[in-house]
This record gives sequence, structure tokens and C-alpha cells, in this order.
Amino acid sequence: MSYETKREGRDPAARRRRPLPSVVWASAALVVAAAFGVHGFASRANLVDIGLQVSMLVMIAMPMTLVILSEGLDLSVGALLSLAGVVFAQTLGMGAGIGAALAAAAAVGVAVGFLNGTLVARLGLPPFVVTLGTLGIAHGIALALTDGNAVVVATPAVSQLYASSVLGVPFPVVCALAGYALTHLLLYHTKFGAYVFAIGGNRDALTLAGVRARAYHVAIYVLSGLFAGLAALLLVGRMNAAEPNAAIGMEFDAIAAVVLGGTSFERGEGWLPGTAIGVLTIGVLRNALNLIGVESSLQVVSIGLLVLAVVVVDSVRKSRLQGAQA
Repeated sequence: MSYETKREGRDPAARRRRPLPSVVWASAALVVAAAFGVHGFASRANLVDIGLQVSMLVMIAMPMTLVILSEGLDLSVGALLSLAGVVFAQTLGMGAGIGAALAAAAAVGVAVGFLNGTLVARLGLPPFVVTLGTLGIAHGIALALTDGNAVVVATPAVSQLYASSVLGVPFPVVCALAGYALTHLLLYHTKFGAYVFAIGGNRDALTLAGVRARAYHVAIYVLSGLFAGLAALLLVGRMNAAEPNAAIGMEFDAIAAVVLGGTSFERGEGWLPGTAIGVLTIGVLRNALNLIGVESSLQVVSIGLLVLAVVVVDSVRKSRLQGAQA
């Protein structure tokens, strides 16, 4: 049931009874293997680098969990993040401050998220088709705004902010932790979170209870767009420039992290900490493969294989558990 996962999020005893997703063991195995088998992996500098690398993925994978919990999908987040980065950089180039530029990027994210949510929730269009369309729109607009060229940021404050730290924790990691904390709060400690699980698990019951299910469904996509817009600060800060293709493909890693974490595309079943572990697993895998010189295309293959392996193992474990309970 949709509310069971919600209850488990609040009840420590229920969490202890729930079998851990296979990604937990996969992540631990990857960390141990990389620490002993890859030179330089366990160094402090490299571990900090992993944190920096996964910070942006956390920002888009957290709301992606909510989207998938609602039996949806958002293929547009990578292109939207690229577009938001372009808007952020160009707004800075007009003489605006970081706050105004970030607000403009967030507004773009919210607008695309609202469009996605409206077409999916109110018109009943398939999420795959809708977000594939907005992926093309966002990417096309980013290319048109830049003529396909990078937008260099002349404001040093952006790169300085990205390189700063709070109590010794790098600023991007602080943003990622804040993004996770906010999503966790919304999902497990608000009515909005309960409705997210219900939209994916028992939408009809939610509607019969008098809840404006469609409005909350739209809000899920708006949240996804908002996070993508805010993540533009990290994207531009890391490169000190905005490039219209910079985040294309990140939607694959975000969806992979959610699936690795045990969230189902149906029945409103999922676990937000599992997504965080999925993000870390992908970050560790990519980092280790980078250190040993594996090209990026083969890294994508490796992530795909990992997703398939974890899904198969979890499926077998679930079938055996159901058979034992029958």
C-alpha cells in the first residue's frame, strides 16, 4: 500500500523490519573494492571530489524520487538544468547579482515543471511523452540563446561561492544536504508527502477523500523543476561558465539512482534514503572508473549493468519473501 512506505519512514521499528535494498550492499562492495583496488581513491582529496561530483545529482535525484513515486517520469531535468544554467549565466552578464540570477534560473525551472505537471496531471498525457517533449524544448531554447556556445561568467563571486565551505564542508555538499533534508521533510513529515505516496498508490481514494490530487501532482513536477533551476548555481559555479549541453544525460543518472534505491515505478513504493545511497553508488562507480582511465561511454554501460543487476536481485529477494509469507 502507498501509506506503508510512509509509515516506515516515520517508524524506526518498521524500518528495521524492512529488508535493505541491494544497493546498500552494492555500494559497500564498491567502496571496499575501490579503496583497496584503485590507487588514490581513499585519499581525502578524492573523497571530497566525490562529494562535489554527486552534489548536483542529489539536487535532481531527490525530486525525481517523488516524481517516480507518483508513477511518473521526468526526462527533461538534464536539459532543464542546462537551460537554467544558461539563464543564470546570461542574467549575471546583464549586471544582476547572484540572487537575482538564481531567481531567474529557478523561475525557468518552475515554469517547465508547471508545464510538465499540467500536461501530465490535468490532461492525462503520458509522462514519458510529455517530458521527452519538454527535454527537446529546453535544449532547443538553450542552444538558441547561446548559438551553441558556452557563456563565460565574468563574475568571480560565483566560482568563489562554489569553492567556499561552511564549517569545513564544501558549499556544493551543503547545498546537496539541504536539498536532501528539505525533500525528506516534505516526503515524510507533511501532508504533501502523504499525498505523493497516495497519488502513486491509490489516487482514486485520495480524490474520493476530497483532496485536490491533480494540484498536488502538478506540484511534484514543479518541485522537480525548481530543484533543477537551483542546481544551476552549482553547474555554473563548477565550470565558471554555462554550456547548453552541460547537463544533458544527467536525467539518466538521476533515474538510475532512484531505481537503484528501490523506488518502484508503480504502487507508490519507495525509500528516499535509498535514492541517496544510489547517488553515492553512482558517484563512487564513476569516480573509480575515471581513476583507472575508463572512458565515459563505458561508464554509462557500467551504470546500466549495475542497475539491471540490483533490480534483478531485489526482484528475486522480493519474490522469495512473498513466497515465504504465502
